[in-house]
Amino acid sequence: MLMICSFSLLAQQEKFTISGYIEDAGSGEKLIEANVFDDVSVSGTVSNLYGFYSITLPKDSVKLSFSYIGYATQSYEIYLDQDITLDIRLGAESALETVTVTAEKITEKIEEQTQMSKVDVPIEQIKQIPALLGEVDVMKALQLLPGVQSGGEGTSGLYVRGGSPDQNLVLLDGVPVYNVSHLFGFFSVFNADAIRNVTLTKGGFPARYGGRLSSVLDINMKEGNDNSFHGEGSIGLIASKLTLEGPIVKDKTSFIISGRRTYADLIARPFIKRNADGNLGGYYFYDLNAKINHKFNNKHRLYLSSYMGQDVFYLDVTEDDFKLESGFDWGNVTSALRWNYMINNKLFANTTLTFSRYQFDLNTKSTDIFDDEEESFAAKYVSNIRDYAAKIDFDYMPNPNHYIRFGVNAINHQFKPGALQYNISDGNEFNIDTVIGTQNTNAWEYFAYVEDDMKIGQDFSANIGFHMSGFSVDGKTYFAPQARLGMRYLLPKDIALKASYSMMTQYVHLLTNEGVGLPTDLWVPSTSRIKPQNSWQAALGIAKTIGADYEFSLEGYYKQMNNLLSYKEGASFLSFDDWQDKVEQGQGKSYGAEVLVQKKKGNTTGWIGYTLSWNLRQFDNINSGEEYPFKYDRRHDISVVVSHKFNDRISVAGTWVYGTGNAITLNEARYIAYNPTTEGFGFTETSVVGVPGSKNNYRMDSYHRLDLGVNFTRQKRRYQRTFSIGTYNTYSRRNPFFIYYNESQRSFKQVSIFPLIPYFSWSFKF
Repeated sequence: MLMICSFSLLAQQEKFTISGYIEDAGSGEKLIEANVFDDVSVSGTVSNLYGFYSITLPKDSVKLSFSYIGYATQSYEIYLDQDITLDIRLGAESALETVTVTAEKITEKIEEQTQMSKVDVPIEQIKQIPALLGEVDVMKALQLLPGVQSGGEGTSGLYVRGGSPDQNLVLLDGVPVYNVSHLFGFFSVFNADAIRNVTLTKGGFPARYGGRLSSVLDINMKEGNDNSFHGEGSIGLIASKLTLEGPIVKDKTSFIISGRRTYADLIARPFIKRNADGNLGGYYFYDLNAKINHKFNNKHRLYLSSYMGQDVFYLDVTEDDFKLESGFDWGNVTSALRWNYMINNKLFANTTLTFSRYQFDLNTKSTDIFDDEEESFAAKYVSNIRDYAAKIDFDYMPNPNHYIRFGVNAINHQFKPGALQYNISDGNEFNIDTVIGTQNTNAWEYFAYVEDDMKIGQDFSANIGFHMSGFSVDGKTYFAPQARLGMRYLLPKDIALKASYSMMTQYVHLLTNEGVGLPTDLWVPSTSRIKPQNSWQAALGIAKTIGADYEFSLEGYYKQMNNLLSYKEGASFLSFDDWQDKVEQGQGKSYGAEVLVQKKKGNTTGWIGYTLSWNLRQFDNINSGEEYPFKYDRRHDISVVVSHKFNDRISVAGTWVYGTGNAITLNEARYIAYNPTTEGFGFTETSVVGVPGSKNNYRMDSYHRLDLGVNFTRQKRRYQRTFSIGTYNTYSRRNPFFIYYNESQRSFKQVSIFPLIPYFSWSFKF
């Protein structure tokens, strides 16, 4: 009898695993964080970054539901008595595939997620948002989220919870992108047509991320349709783009290539070319995304992706015996080679080799013929950072109560913070050819991590992790242990109480002047003199799904930042002393609260966000050592984003934003400076000197703006076309861009750059 009971108990404890990939039925694109739920055991999991899922359940009948926002849920009833491989292809809600059972829409609700301070914005929703000059922009869409601010009118930088743009880890297919701006910051480098998903994490960082203080922006490119050939493109006011994708070998190898170029230089050329002397100037940008992936079998997949983009400004002047060729350009190149290996049905590995480069070049060359002798001057300024990296990440899913991730990463950084090479010649014996600037620096950054997303009962879950990083440069090595913790407890009425704590360390720094200007971003390493930046952030919040479609979250946070880097007062990249002599380090803190109400499904989608925040800095030799508000300290930020689809042919969208004005430093007094004359005992007036007040002692006017857009779509026989029209700054608010002192009127004047701007674009899909 005892033996029979033992065999019975053993049978009850016997478990098997169901695993596979979850994909889009039409394109074969992998679906990230798709939900897998068993109605019998009331347990579930999600697919990883590559669409892989694994769930281990007791031997018994199971009823699995597979769901993803915007797709029809599929359900399968299976008697589980062995390990099973089950690949799922989800179809759109409007066109259900022939599946054994279709169920109610089942998606993981916000109160069921352990992670807090994370926002997923569907790429189709981003495409609906009215944009400056009609150019869809991922970064500007993210600026509409609570806790995220823009640097100024029209710019694409992100200031997240009091941080600076260099404190954002921006990943494109897992590769860091160091500069995210085109057109002096007015557009971002990301082509929405080539992007599969966008996720922004503002706090409660999982242990797998590191190297930055403020946020992680994870952007993944599309993989290419593996079933059939497709394309899409658009023609707008300043740029056009084209995307092509399709199978090389059906269901096995696919590709995608997407390009974009502005024609601002071609449009402006007739106006810039003022006379017949051949003077010519212009500006343009371009970017190119490409990706190819190959499925060897169900266990092995290989991906190769690349991005390159460049901004180019040029000026050529020819007048009599004088000739000038001048210009500057900046841009990124990234590439990634990834190998996915399903080691077994519970363990998934991803090995990645990456390359990333950002470079800024400034060139000028002039020649002048005087008395039949040629004099010439040539100068070239170069600043760049190059990364070569290798990493391996593991996803281990032993059972539905544990999702374990661990891995290691190594990065070789090569810094060239800025060097000027110039040549001067008079055509005879006088000749100078030399280089001035900082010596190149080579550094290594490495880290290892482990984290476990665990569930304890139905009401409590936690993500516990540890991130250990190091940095070696010029014989100096730093180590930084970083604890990560996120928790969720389900209160009555399905209200989730969430909390998080995370420590972050950043070894690379960005030297940049506050304000608008050339993208002279000088990336520099931590050294024996310059310590790594570090921070800790704690957050507490609640989250709940209201009704069937609305998500509500309220979060409060506090962040302390140490060893922040800033130029000394009056210093800039144009001086050629050692950059370490031009900077100093200080402290910062930010705290506040954020509210977000979001609707991702249905004919009407969008969100309402509100941020209340404080953002302060303190440096020993800036503002007399006193604490002062950061330039982008804003007390209030409000954003309303709504899009509505009337039918298959007409949709509308609108955004309204409000923000407290940026902090600026203005003079509080003026005096006339006199110097003794060289003759006699009199004095002569030399200059009027302004006396500045404390750092960032005044505020610009508040900022607010309304954007509206309408899309007219029509399905043709072989393609779909959409005509979009809209307005940026619809009621033509004169928002402040900068303020200057007008000497003749003895008053400060505000400059605004964008009045009401209409836009249109024509796009197509086939």
